[in-house]
Amino acid sequence: MLDVLDLRVNYGAAPALWGVSLTIAQGELVCVIGPNGAGKTTLIGALAGLNRARSGSITMDGCEMTAVAPHRFCAAGIAIVPEGRRLFTRLTVRENLEIGSYLRPARAVRERSLERVCALFPAVRDKLDAPAGALSGGQQQMVAIGRALMAAPKLLLLDEPSLGLSPMMVQVMFRAIRDVNATGTAVLLVEQNVAMALDLARRAYLLEEGRIVAQGAPDAVFANPDLRRAYLGIA
Repeated sequence: MLDVLDLRVNYGAAPALWGVSLTIAQGELVCVIGPNGAGKTTLIGALAGLNRARSGSITMDGCEMTAVAPHRFCAAGIAIVPEGRRLFTRLTVRENLEIGSYLRPARAVRERSLERVCALFPAVRDKLDAPAGALSGGQQQMVAIGRALMAAPKLLLLDEPSLGLSPMMVQVMFRAIRDVNATGTAVLLVEQNVAMALDLARRAYLLEEGRIVAQGAPDAVFANPDLRRAYLGIA
């Protein structure tokens, strides 16, 4: 479904990603882990069309996406839950969710998608008419994920969904991610919580200093010495 080949992204003259290649099959759940500054958020942004590639290719369902406008990524079936949620805090929860179904195909199934989000996050149903800014951090993250799901994506990009949440809410989020994937939506998860991400994923990539340094089954990546060096400083 998604094929990334030799992707390079710069910030000004400084390279942020070097020759990154990865694949995500239809319905697959893949995680990208790595230390702070490894380029994970840059990668997510590139796959959502927010960071322009200097070279390489991003192909979605056989369509080359590297040079197209950012809104075409959403039309191709890619939705992002950015780090920090980025909700419109003065709008209601319902209005924030409806923004996710802006494109015509998503508008056609808006009510069905809204019901899906409320079933996934029952706490959201009771807050639909409340300002998004009045919600707790965990509830806001539910709305951010729900907004992306309102686009009826084929691929959901999640950037640090557990950041700043309580341990109990982290468990809720990871159960929700598992449930979303179980319905057939492919997921690319970027996450600092290594153990939980690897437990959830079918395949994993380890990103370090803008490069993929390990990939494969979660158990194999967890045992990789590059991961131990990146996180624990163990040579």
